[in-house]
Amino acid sequence: MAAYTVPAAVRCSVKLLLKDTVLTSRNICRLSATCTGRGYTSWRTCASFSSSAADVCALSHSATGHYDRLVQCGSLREDAQQRDVVQQLAQLQHSLKNYNNSIYLNPPPPRVNPKDGRGRLPKDKHPNMASTDIRGDGSPVEEEPSPPPPPPPPKGFYIYGDVGTGKTMLMDLFYSHVENTRKKRVHFNGFMLDIHQRIHRRKQSLPKRRLGKMFTYDPISPVAMEISNETCLLCFDEFQEYCHTICLNSGIDYRRLDKAAAGKLYYLTGEPAAGAFLDALFEELALRQKSVTGPRVLTVLGRDLTLEKTCGSIADCTFDELCGRPLGASDYLEMARHFDTVFIRDVPMLTLTLKDQARRFTTLIDNFYDSKVRVVLLAAAPVDRLFVHTGGEDERDRQLLDDLGLSGDAAEHLTLFTAEEEIFAFQRTVSRLMEMQTESYWMEGDRSRSKKEP
Repeated sequence: MAAYTVPAAVRCSVKLLLKDTVLTSRNICRLSATCTGRGYTSWRTCASFSSSAADVCALSHSATGHYDRLVQCGSLREDAQQRDVVQQLAQLQHSLKNYNNSIYLNPPPPRVNPKDGRGRLPKDKHPNMASTDIRGDGSPVEEEPSPPPPPPPPKGFYIYGDVGTGKTMLMDLFYSHVENTRKKRVHFNGFMLDIHQRIHRRKQSLPKRRLGKMFTYDPISPVAMEISNETCLLCFDEFQEYCHTICLNSGIDYRRLDKAAAGKLYYLTGEPAAGAFLDALFEELALRQKSVTGPRVLTVLGRDLTLEKTCGSIADCTFDELCGRPLGASDYLEMARHFDTVFIRDVPMLTLTLKDQARRFTTLIDNFYDSKVRVVLLAAAPVDRLFVHTGGEDERDRQLLDDLGLSGDAAEHLTLFTAEEEIFAFQRTVSRLMEMQTESYWMEGDRSRSKKEP
């Protein structure tokens, strides 16, 4: 049974990683956890609830207390599963207060034996027992016993569940209360880009190879050591083994609950004058920008990414411009860095014949959502009918199965697994698009507003 439940957990998880030992090339690929449940954009703004100074002090140190206050002031609704998770995270928060992984990265050197001058004990002496030497007068000299090994580091948490159930919200709440300064909250795509940049810098620093001289260099281990030295706690996407497993699956997608809308931000191509409404909204937002409307060229890993219509922190794009060409997470992260509002026009119904474009659209929304980028869409179908799991088999998928030599049950299981992964990703995208239309999300994503605040 467990073998079948693990893929579901991998699909929808939030990961809290504790950096316990030196990361190696074997385990750096497992530095992962899927952040799939942001919702609750108002949990940071519950400061108006009246409280005593003592309550505020307790709140500032307790994830559980913070959660209680959010429920009391109406920002969250009571959820027994969420409460159970936050209580376990609070225990981890306490364990991390004085946690330091340096003892695992830099273990003390072995005690030098006075007889042989080397860093090991004689063969006839047990390493965990005190040994003795004989003084000149015949009396024994007690040696100090070898230091005990360090205690095992606290385990992280692997939180999984359906979309919108609050996984990322609880992780962010936990992260905000961890007092250990050597912590990092990153998105998986940003983390992997950072890994590649570190690897690239190390390779560039190598001396040039001479013709005919073979030289191999594995940069993964030193890069892993860099990250380990910088961080005791990682909170980000994907999956890792050394963790407690928690299910957070109350069956409620909180992003789909009734929330105040930020006006009309999702238009259908069949609606009269839908394009004109987008034009008018763009012009209204552009009036607040200290810039002129025109093309913009972004540089992404040495490549030029040209967007045809921008104005300050606003970009007006077509679906084909963003998802019809070979762009990826690095491109969308760079866009999120420059723009707080992106118009996406002419989004088609996403069938299996548009699998590549659908995957790019999912990646785009994931990165925009994590960076609080606001979106305005003009699409061919309502958001809950945008992804259609029909449209014929993908010839490239069949070719891949042939190349792998897979057929029969093996091919069927791999195909079903891939389909389940994509369906979950599409469901997450729909859930996030719904939240991205709310007033709270729109206000939180207004970067000009945040700059004006002290």
